Amino acid sequence: MSFATNYHDWIVDEMKPFLGNKTVEVGAGVGDLSALLLKTSVTHLYAFEPSDNLFVVLKEKFESNPGVTLVNDFLANHELPQDIDSVLYINVLEHIEEDRHELSMARNVIRPGGHLLLFVPALSWLFSEADQQAGHFRRYHLKGLVERVEEAGFRVNRVRYFDIAGIIPWYVNFVLLKNSFSSGSIALYDKLVVPPMRIIEKMITPPLGKNLLLVASRPEFD
Repeated sequence: MSFATNYHDWIVDEMKPFLGNKTVEVGAGVGDLSALLLKTSVTHLYAFEPSDNLFVVLKEKFESNPGVTLVNDFLANHELPQDIDSVLYINVLEHIEEDRHELSMARNVIRPGGHLLLFVPALSWLFSEADQQAGHFRRYHLKGLVERVEEAGFRVNRVRYFDIAGIIPWYVNFVLLKNSFSSGSIALYDKLVVPPMRIIEKMITPPLGKNLLLVASRPEFD
């Protein structure tokens, strides 16, 4: 997904109003999204990446940046300051088998009034061998995702399906034809489809989408 620059920019732009100053990015990978987050209101980013191979790349990019704390571990194994404004899981929660437990851990990290920001694959009938190859345990539906987030003690502020144009290409390419990911097709979709869809979905909320975007908050008093 490093080729999906427009797509990443679209996601971060949707989350920008809720980031705050101190942000935790769970599953930072090689730092493509981290770089975009550092161009927003974020003054200190805690980037968690448990994969040793990916962490090497992440470290090369950001180890000299005083505004970034790099953690080669899982969120549950690391103590953080009490004033974290937001925790992000962008294309990450679906990789975590015990997602309910993970959401509870995130709630404990976020300050009262802070935000949980999720971007996940949607629609179980789109689950394919490509999902399995990517290490996904599931794809989500809107109602089920809201229920899990609320069970963890959050108040859902907004949730919507995202990228309706991607449903048919994904279904044909990965469910019917059982293809694997291709950097060329991702780059082409990112260049030709994402820019106009970003404009359209800003005006009209789609009834379905290849992904879900959710913003929730930890109650001020709980």
